Amino acid sequence: MTQDNEAFLDRWSRLKREQPQESAPPAPPKKSEVDAPAPVLQPVEDLKPESDFTPFMNPKVADETRRSALKKLFADAHFNEPDLFEPYSKDFTQSDPIPAKMLQAINRVRDVAVKGEEQVAEEERLAEAARAEAGKTKTAAADAPTQEPDDVAGKQDA
Repeated sequence: MTQDNEAFLDRWSRLKREQPQESAPPAPPKKSEVDAPAPVLQPVEDLKPESDFTPFMNPKVADETRRSALKKLFADAHFNEPDLFEPYSKDFTQSDPIPAKMLQAINRVRDVAVKGEEQVAEEERLAEAARAEAGKTKTAAADAPTQEPDDVAGKQDA
């Protein structure tokens, strides 16, 4: 805290006004920086993934030239392969669904955890009995002779 009783915002405002309005001009470049030549570069069209890209990273190289060289480097198929150990590198939107047997096992484990072993076993027994009964009625219906109605639209009289 300051010794005087000046409010914080008043002090801040006063100090901001007292600061010089113009910032200091940038320092002139050193003689060694002016005399340093830009590196000799090979044409970007001749670059291969095995080429040395270090000269293109020099600060004296124009940004457009550096970007062109990096585009040439990263166009290689080596850089288009995802890292399998990188999280989120796989596309899981096109994955296969869970197989039916595995899904049944997962659902059974969930039911046992929620309802208990005895209740799940009873429900499975009742479901099996219902399937067996439905199978008997389907076979009985398939064995029974079917009668066609006499008045069917589009059928010719015999």
